[in-house]
Amino acid sequence: MVLLLLLALVGSITVPLVARVVGRGAGLIIALFPIALLAGFVRMADTVERGWVRGEGINWATSMGADLTFRLDGFSFLFCLLVTAIGALVIVYSGAYLTGKPRAERTRFFTLILLFMTAMLGAVLAENLLVLATFWEATSILSFLLVGFDNRSARSRRAALMALQVTAGGGLALLAAVLMIGEVVGSFSMAEAVERASEIAAHPLGAPIIICLMLAAFTKSAQVPFHFWLPNAMQAPTPASAFLHSATMVKLGIYLLARFEPVVASVPWGRTTIIVVACVTMLVASLQALRAEGFKSALAYSTMASLGILMLLVGLDGPQATVAMIGFLFSHAIYKAALFFCAGSVLHATGSQSLRSLGGLYRFLPYTALATIGASLSMAGIPPFLGFISKEFLFQAQLESSWDITPLAIAVLVNAVMVGVAAVVTLRPFFLGHGKVTSVKHRETPSLVAPPLILALAGLTISLNPDWITRVALRPAVAAVYGRAVEVEIEVWHGITPMLLLSIVVVSIGALIARYWKAIHIRLNGLERFETHALERRWDLLQASATRGARIVSRWLQNGQLPDYLLACLVGASVLMGAALWAAGALPRMPADVPWRWDAAAVAVIGLAGAIAATRASTLVSAMIAVGLTGFAAAIGFLLNGAPDLALTQFTVEALLVVLLTALLLAVPLATPPTRSRERGWLDSAVVILFSALLLVAVIDMAGADPVRRASDFFGEASYIAAKGLNVVNVILVDFRGFDTLGETVVIALAALLGRSLLGQRGRLDVAPERERERHLILTLTARPFAVLLGIIAVVLLLRGHDQPGGGFVGGLVAALAFAVLSLSEGPTATERTLRVPPMGLVGAGLLLCFGSGLLAMAGGAPFLTHLWWEPTVAGIDLKLSTTIVFDLGVMLVVVGTVLSFLFGLQREAAR
Repeated sequence: MVLLLLLALVGSITVPLVARVVGRGAGLIIALFPIALLAGFVRMADTVERGWVRGEGINWATSMGADLTFRLDGFSFLFCLLVTAIGALVIVYSGAYLTGKPRAERTRFFTLILLFMTAMLGAVLAENLLVLATFWEATSILSFLLVGFDNRSARSRRAALMALQVTAGGGLALLAAVLMIGEVVGSFSMAEAVERASEIAAHPLGAPIIICLMLAAFTKSAQVPFHFWLPNAMQAPTPASAFLHSATMVKLGIYLLARFEPVVASVPWGRTTIIVVACVTMLVASLQALRAEGFKSALAYSTMASLGILMLLVGLDGPQATVAMIGFLFSHAIYKAALFFCAGSVLHATGSQSLRSLGGLYRFLPYTALATIGASLSMAGIPPFLGFISKEFLFQAQLESSWDITPLAIAVLVNAVMVGVAAVVTLRPFFLGHGKVTSVKHRETPSLVAPPLILALAGLTISLNPDWITRVALRPAVAAVYGRAVEVEIEVWHGITPMLLLSIVVVSIGALIARYWKAIHIRLNGLERFETHALERRWDLLQASATRGARIVSRWLQNGQLPDYLLACLVGASVLMGAALWAAGALPRMPADVPWRWDAAAVAVIGLAGAIAATRASTLVSAMIAVGLTGFAAAIGFLLNGAPDLALTQFTVEALLVVLLTALLLAVPLATPPTRSRERGWLDSAVVILFSALLLVAVIDMAGADPVRRASDFFGEASYIAAKGLNVVNVILVDFRGFDTLGETVVIALAALLGRSLLGQRGRLDVAPERERERHLILTLTARPFAVLLGIIAVVLLLRGHDQPGGGFVGGLVAALAFAVLSLSEGPTATERTLRVPPMGLVGAGLLLCFGSGLLAMAGGAPFLTHLWWEPTVAGIDLKLSTTIVFDLGVMLVVVGTVLSFLFGLQREAAR
């Protein structure tokens, strides 16, 4: 399982690159990847068929309960089959559907689809609830990217944001539930949480946990009042809609509540809430389906109604409800994905999805029409298709449950509407309205017609020969959800039963709806209350209000004046420190027997002089020199107090700051008029003096306290024993607190991404030729040798960092300084040519190295970022090799890429 997930992740990033070199056949080649994953899961069918649960895991943060644990049982196995099988068909279909798109766009789409497939697999296989929440949010983010795939369309961007806001909000509710479960149970194990359902329900946090679980499920599965994002998400490319919004992601909410059904059922109002929400969702979706104008819109609302049915089955009690839920989930995924494929083929061929403007397409799209017929018959519940059997399961579950007739009546009405929708999306586009469409833009191709035909045929063949899928998927899935084995019989004919009679009633009412569809459609669309009370409109108003409020707050807080920001920070910090001193109610502790140090005092005076000079500077150049003087004084202070690593970093930062400010000075006037009044100057001075005095008191108090040396003593003693390093500072950064350093490195990478987006929006303009020729002779002659020297120093600092002052961070700063000097001399474009790799490429490579150095240990069963050591003897020389150098190299590359990204952007901005 874990290996399959890792392969899925790596393959999702690498396999789509095929689309960059292969044309029409890219989809067929890339589809081999999800087929291979499907084969990998099918090999585990024997384990699942026996009712066993296969668990695998990797230690991550055991003390926090955040281990990467996964489990494969019948329910997750069913989802894995659907995700990989339908995912393969989506890839095949997309290869033809996206024909004509640039290769880069097709590669991006395939990457997103495969990453989404990986996230779905991770979500349904996760046993640790923190892992589940992580993959859950990954599906929301990838759905956002797929819905907004056409980022040039305002409607796509709006729909993507709407989907992200609703589903990610539900993800936050899920995270809250997970954290509360961890508090109650003392573990993040899903199995343990379900086993202790009664304990969770009896706890004061029980009700909030169940409410948060419901919110997460309702938002993900488009239940009222969070349903409006799903119809809008049809702005996604049709293959994405077939995969995400019918067969996989929207069923994650069903998956979640089915897993936690014992917890929800432990409170009296749990099942009732689910059933009420499901019934309301079914009714709203049915009315909206009758009002739908487009092919995909009708399918979207029918999907929403089907999700309501699944949610209803989760809420009903009894084993038959579980059988019906599993059967309907399986059959719906098959026929609805096929119908979305057919809708995509119609849109691809005609450029329109309006049901009113389509007609007679069977002449141009005969195989698509055939697939639509098969899938629609299954959706309508016509025997011998699989949809008929799932509908009988549904009615049997409702008849055997302890609920009254209300859910049954609603289900009959809603299923009748689904029959009408199935008839309309089949008859109107293909067999009615002859002459509406006289030509098509694109004809059918094998890759376009094979996926829907395969799924439509599957809906027929599985119902006629259900033995294998029943044994290895459906029956184990029911047992996994219900908690014990339940008989599952897939048969078309059960004799004359109440379920058959209800199916006849449903089909009869559905036929009447299809017959009078136009009148019903016009009547419902004429009612303004649907638009007036639409939640989508309320959401838009809420968004507009939030945007207006943000603008007002931003005008007040983000006024573009850095002195105002600093003043607010200093006043806030002064208030907090003053309150702390007042609450302490004691005088500061004074350090005893501290000898006077003339060297430290002289350095402090120099730093103070630089600070005062900076406040009195009349030009930016003089201010830069004064601030640099203060920074170098601080570095010398670190050096005098036994912190060579910190001093080295400070020296390098100051040098880099000079280079960056030099690039910036090319774009701004050297002398600027005063921006503050005399009164504001006095206010700033008073605040600075107050802050400095309070800071001085705090430092004196800390110096007078008895030092607590437990942590420093531990690191000093364990540095070489545990991490084989003599430089305690570097060992702490890359080993003991390596995860913290990794997080800080990710933050630096995000800063690079932000800087690239801000400074790179205006194009890659380099310095004008006439400006480039105006180079200083000495700088031109010495820049390259000096850069080479700095590069050598950077490598030395990197290699020696584990035992002596140095490391990846300071090595990265020195390397960045080398290229910065070169860029000042030759310009950013020439420097990039010398570098041969774009700055963001360095950032990406650095992150991969940082994460890769931690994953190597996990492959051997050790926790993440446990560094490995190899000490060979080569030619009589003892070498000490470790993954710490890989981690440090990654940090170094991220720092270099980030600094150069900002520097090149500033230089190009100055050139404008």
